[in-house]
Amino acid sequence: MIPRRGSEPQAHRPPDAPRRAAFLDRDGTIIEDRHYIADPAEVALIPGSADALHRLRALGLALVVVTNQSGIGRGLYTVADYHRVAAETERRLRARGIAVDATRFCTDAPGGDPLVTCRKPSPKMYLDAARELDLALRGSYFVGDKRSDLLPARSLGGEGILVRTGHGRAHEPHLEDDFHVTDDLAAATDLIAELESRRDRGPAQPRG
Repeated sequence: MIPRRGSEPQAHRPPDAPRRAAFLDRDGTIIEDRHYIADPAEVALIPGSADALHRLRALGLALVVVTNQSGIGRGLYTVADYHRVAAETERRLRARGIAVDATRFCTDAPGGDPLVTCRKPSPKMYLDAARELDLALRGSYFVGDKRSDLLPARSLGGEGILVRTGHGRAHEPHLEDDFHVTDDLAAATDLIAELESRRDRGPAQPRG
């Protein structure tokens, strides 16, 4: 059965608290990075990614895909090409019982005005998704294979997690200590589950 929006367990959220999210990069994190993918036939889920999304849903987190698509801004493929690839990605996830809550994408090429662009690490796509879905950004998770996927965690009050799939291994040596590093989305989900468990336990109490 495909989970309906808002139907996932809320074990880690008081009834009156806004839902938090796992903000997930797409290429190199959920699907294989094919370098400016424009053909739906090239879509391939990274092993373990669909199961990881199930587990994130079970933790009570919204699933939001946030992706830079600079190939559009560079003229390498069209918005229509992007939508065909996105539809195939969603079809493959639905076949595994997963429906994400929202997807945000930015067509800007690098080098634009940092005060205007939606391109990650700009917080614009995250803020838009939070308004759309009534999400709490503080305490959310920002997962991807590039440093730019993690940087919004700093300004928005979340946890940034680099995965070594995609471009992750190339970015790892340049990553600051305030970010986490895991092998893939499945391992990132293990870490998120542990962080959520600590959150539930609260701060350690001093011994009597």
